[in-house]
Formats: sequence, structure tokens, C-alpha cells
Amino acid sequence: MSNSTREHKIFAGNGSADLGKKIGEFFGQGLGGIQLQKFSDGEMAPYFTESIRGANVFLVQSTMAPAENLVELCLMIDAAKRASAYKVIAVLPYFGYARQDRKDKPRIAIGAKMVANILTAAGADRIMTCDLHAGQIQGFFDIPVDHLDGSAIFVPYLRSLNMDELLFASPDVGGVKRTREYAQHFNAEMVVIDKHRKRPNEVAEMRIIGSVEGKNVVLVDDLVDTGGTLCKAAKIIMEEGAKSVRAVCTHPVLSGKAYENIENSVLDELVVTDTIPLAQQSSKIRVLTVAELFAKAIKNITTDGSISQLFI
Repeated sequence: MSNSTREHKIFAGNGSADLGKKIGEFFGQGLGGIQLQKFSDGEMAPYFTESIRGANVFLVQSTMAPAENLVELCLMIDAAKRASAYKVIAVLPYFGYARQDRKDKPRIAIGAKMVANILTAAGADRIMTCDLHAGQIQGFFDIPVDHLDGSAIFVPYLRSLNMDELLFASPDVGGVKRTREYAQHFNAEMVVIDKHRKRPNEVAEMRIIGSVEGKNVVLVDDLVDTGGTLCKAAKIIMEEGAKSVRAVCTHPVLSGKAYENIENSVLDELVVTDTIPLAQQSSKIRVLTVAELFAKAIKNITTDGSISQLFI
């Protein structure tokens, strides 16, 4: 049986139920039936309420905190394999633990590699995700990884704003490559925010490498957590004479005092996607959906099409 004639089914975990439903709609079919049984102690037991024998099964679940989201995904993968699915594709709009991609201090885990091993051991045949914290995490897997690019969502939105004197800023040295790609799309310049730390987790000094005077600045990052560094960078950019500053961050982790930090910041807006559902609404946070992007990628996999054609 060829891939094009094989049955394809999409299911969503509880952590990405709304996004999964949108992906199913853009794909052109509803979500498959799955139930999550919970024991009184919180132990989970997901099970499929329809046959998936011989089908390509796509399981949509971001693995943000709490860890139950990752455990639920692994159990869904195992259930699908035991139900004789042909291929199980784990669709992780947000790949949790990606920030733990190396040993940056002694006696610490490399969480991203560990999660890659767990998903593979659970039985995933393929991984689909978006804007990994570090691109080399793809190499932690010994199965195919489709790494989608959030710029396909953000670039059209930024173009719609018709901003002149556009300039892109990386909030740290590690994000230079990502920011440069955005700058190249718009034939614009870029600057880098350099951070100096007196001690761990405490930014003592932050300065801009380059000029932002008279510019409409866009900060680019893969995720926003507490928002402290991002908001401080925005403040310095405005103090250096920028006309406006906004940020685009694919994954809205938004923990701690993030919402308060963003509301009280000089940011015109924070543009994020729905890879992680927001815990609360904010007048400064605009959410763009990745549902159509993932639906197109799933469609291309089912037809043996190219994923790279979805990139900007």
C-alpha cells in the first residue's frame, strides 16, 4: 500500500487539544477519538476509541510543563504502536527541555537528548516540531525530524505592518543566526544585545552592539519565559532612541511574573504563536496560529511531498 492511499489520522493530547483541533480542520478532517483515563492517584492511561490499524497516526502534543504532558505523549505513542499503527509521528509544536542541550556546568543532565531517547524508545517513527531552541537538537534523534520554521508565520505578519526603518535585534549572542535570517528577509540591518553577568542568573549590564536610533526594532527569539531579559532589552532599545520596539517569540512559556513584566514594559506588542496555550490574556500579547503550517506539513508527509517548500 502506498503512502498516498494509506489512512491518516490525527489525534491530540490534552496539552494541545485546541491546537490539535485547528490542525485537523486545516488538514481537512476532524480529530480521531482518544480518551484519557485517570486513576485516583493521577496515573494516566490514554486509549484510542477507534481503529488505527495500518494507519499513519499523528499525535499532537507540546511537551511544556508540567511533565505529565510528556508522559501522556509517550503513553499515546505506546498505545498507537500496540494498536498496530503503521507509523507513529509525534507532532510537538513545542519541544520541552530543549534549553538543556549541552553540559554548561559539571554534573548536569542534557535534558533534550534524554527526551529524544525517551520518545524514540516509546516507539515514535518520526518527529515534527517547530523552532527548536538549538537546531543541532535534531541530531539527538536517530529517526527523521521535520523542523518547521516559525518565520513562515511571523514574516507575513511583520510585512502587513508596513513599517519603515525596520531593524532586527537579537536579545543575546546565541540568537544571532535566527535574527540574521529575519533581517535578510526584509533586507534590513540587525543589532545584538550583549549581556554581562557578575554572577549566575543576574544580568549586571546590558548594552547594544549597533545603532537603533530612529528605527522600528523587532526583537527575535525562539521562546519567552519570564520576559525579564526581553523587557529589559526593549527598555534599553527605546532609551537609545528607537521609534518603537516589539518582539516575536515562537513559544510563549510565560512563567513566573511574565504577564506582569510584559504589561509593564515598553514593548508595543509581543507576538507569539499557539504552540503553548496562554494561561491568561494580555493586551500586549498577540497570538498567531501555527495550525495551518503544521497541517500543510502533515499533508506533505502523507503525500511524500517536500517540507522545505513551507519555509520562507
